[in-house]
Amino acid sequence: MTLGQRPVSVVIPAHDESARIGRLLGQLTAGSPAGAVELVVACNGCTDDTAAIARTFDGVTVVEIPEASKRLALQAGDAIARHGVRAYLDADVTVTRHDLLSLVDALGDGVLAAGPERRLSLEGAAWTVRWYYDVWQRLPQVRDGLFGRGMIVLSPEGHERVRALPMVMSDDLAISEAFAPSERAIVKDAVVVIEGPRTLRDLIRRRVRIATGNTQLDQLGMRSRSAQTSVRDLLRIAASSPRLAPRVAVFVAVTGAGRVLARRRIRRGDYTTWLRDESSRR
Repeated sequence: MTLGQRPVSVVIPAHDESARIGRLLGQLTAGSPAGAVELVVACNGCTDDTAAIARTFDGVTVVEIPEASKRLALQAGDAIARHGVRAYLDADVTVTRHDLLSLVDALGDGVLAAGPERRLSLEGAAWTVRWYYDVWQRLPQVRDGLFGRGMIVLSPEGHERVRALPMVMSDDLAISEAFAPSERAIVKDAVVVIEGPRTLRDLIRRRVRIATGNTQLDQLGMRSRSAQTSVRDLLRIAASSPRLAPRVAVFVAVTGAGRVLARRRIRRGDYTTWLRDESSRR
């Protein structure tokens, strides 16, 4: 089957993404074949013109819900998507139609879930942010997992497996953990550009969200040890190059701060409030 001949439904949860949704949809609607990709933008709690911009693109379906909730947006988009092959895509990333179709083509022969190579954009970011990601990108679970890529594509069988999962905050990690390494693939020919936070404050906000989501997965027994950062992983990274040792120290400090600040949310059972990084959207 040639590239783009297998139909795919793409669900894009979007909360106040008017600055970026047009660029993303422009990339996804450019090229051919026109009928192979169904795009569903699930606007959730939007107070801007995200929905209006999305509706200007031919072939894009828009669904709106009043709650600012990624989890509910994914449900709403999934409910109206038509094709068995399903893609979930963050609204604030940069990815082309060709990259999407390359992921679809990677499914099969036992591969139920596919993700792209990530390219992290940190232009203008604080040195602490850049040092943190110098370490994060070297972690084995980050290199091999499907999470943190802004996009996951599932085969019909993979989609059915994911539908059976409970709705959780760290949905991309939960999806990654639902598949054995042999059932998932990182496609080298597909690249997604992810905007990283520019400030330490926004990085820590992300870490609070991640720590909260990880705790929820641990409580549900949905996160394996291989998906957790170990002391051995960090020591190996620090030993690999003299310049990385201070960066590991920054990574540990930022991760620890996120965990401490997440405890209050965890104690009150708040696994729904989405702490958004605004610095990467300017």
